[in-house]
Amino acid sequence: MTKQPLEQSLYHSLLRIGAVTMAIVLVFDSGLLFKGSADLSSSTQQYLANAVGVSVGVTPTEVNQLTGRITELEQELATEREIAVSLSSDSAPATDRSTFILSIILFILLVLIVLNYALDYVRAHAPRQKFDTPNSGPV
Repeated sequence: MTKQPLEQSLYHSLLRIGAVTMAIVLVFDSGLLFKGSADLSSSTQQYLANAVGVSVGVTPTEVNQLTGRITELEQELATEREIAVSLSSDSAPATDRSTFILSIILFILLVLIVLNYALDYVRAHAPRQKFDTPNSGPV
């Protein structure tokens, strides 16, 4: 088995690539550079959540149809309220859950990178112990 330098091991490379990728995604998702990127990220997440939903078929009855129409009207009203609230308040936007999750993942990757380099450094500079076993001949 050949000994690779620390910078060329596959594990180190994967950790560094993962950390850089998560940092770029975090900057895009949080909207640090462009406000539009945070809006795009949020709308993409909502679209994916709607696309992944499960649909169930129920035989249409008068009660089901009325309940469905009431639900649609309530959703429209809730959407109009959200639009009115977002237009009337110019305060800082609420913390986005995906930004928080991406920050945690990036922190974990950075801790793994530091821990990996620290353990490799300790292993490379640890004194080697030689275990000499006496020759045990026939008794």
